[in-house]
Formats: sequence, C-alpha cells, structure tokens
Amino acid sequence: MSDFSQGPGWWQASDGKWYAPEQASGAAPPMTAPPMGAPPMIGDPYAQAGAGMAPPAYGAIAPVYGGAQPGMSFDQASGLSLPPGTQLAPVGRRIGAFFLALPLMVVTLGIGYIIWGLILWGKGQTPALKVLGMRCYKPTEARVPGFGGMALREIVGRFVGNLFGVMAVVSFILFLTSKDHRAIHDMIGGTVVLHDPNKVLES
Repeated sequence: MSDFSQGPGWWQASDGKWYAPEQASGAAPPMTAPPMGAPPMIGDPYAQAGAGMAPPAYGAIAPVYGGAQPGMSFDQASGLSLPPGTQLAPVGRRIGAFFLALPLMVVTLGIGYIIWGLILWGKGQTPALKVLGMRCYKPTEARVPGFGGMALREIVGRFVGNLFGVMAVVSFILFLTSKDHRAIHDMIGGTVVLHDPNKVLES
C-alpha cells in the first residue's frame, strides 16, 4: 500500500469497511480495518480499529481534522468545538452580566452575593451568569471548570485584569475584538463564556 506517513485520509463507510483515496477510485479494494501504522482517520478520531492506538484517557481531547470534536458542534466564528445546544455568549449578554452584578450585590446585601457566588463557582458560574443563562467552559479540556478553575478566573484573573485601571481597558478591548470574546480573566482561567439556555452543561 501507499506510504502512510504521507497521511492518506482514511475513513469508514456505511458498509463498515475502511477506504483510502486510491481505494475509493477502485484502484484497490476496501479493507475491513485500517492497516497498522495508519494515521488517525477522519471518520474515527480515536483510531481504535486496527491502528494500534489506545483510546484517549477520560477527559482527554481526541485528534480532530477540519471540524468539531466527536459529538460536538463547530463554531466557525470562534473556531471552537462547543457542546450542542450551546453557543458562544454574545457580547451584549456578557456586558449585561457585568452591569447586573452590582444590583445583585445590593439585593443580596453583599455577603449573600459572595456565598451564592462560592456555591455557583463549582458549576462554572457566577450569580450574574446564572441569572442570564450563561456558564464558563474550558474548551481545551471540553468541560465546565470546577471551583478551583473559577477561583483562578474570578480572583487572580479579575485582579490582573483590573490592575492600575489600564489593564481594565486592555481587557475590555480584548473582549470586544477577540473572536472568542475572552477578556484577561478568561485567558487566565482558560475559559470562554457560553450561553446555555437549555442547561445542557448542568452537572
């Protein structure tokens, strides 16, 4: 067969057999499994069937070629693979959450807001994000951040993002202009903010 180091685009058809470009043209018969040493296939990112590769560990990101992760939706604007039913939170909604935080603090007398926030951090949310149906998400790990990840975002990230006032301006500009709408605290926390109206990320 051909030199697989050149990376032929193997895939599995509906008949369960594996095809390479030369096989699809009839130059060679299909195979029931990809040969040893073949690279990951477009139709089977885990490359388990005969390729001599073990499936990725739980939580690991499988190889992807030109599209979304398996079972995920590809957001062309941001270039991210997102859980189906979610979308990158619009700028206006994020700004709304910023201005909503203050009245929520007043209504909950401050201490109530802090307690509420600490509880929600374990679910990748803040009180304002919760009210507006949004949630933080770590695209590199394909999961919602836990308490530690949210603490990094909300404490360290907010501190750096508001340092000397100048950083707040820089953070806001990055938020407006970056394709995934990340401010400095998002970058430090490794998160993006998703609109999750159907609570598909609810744990």
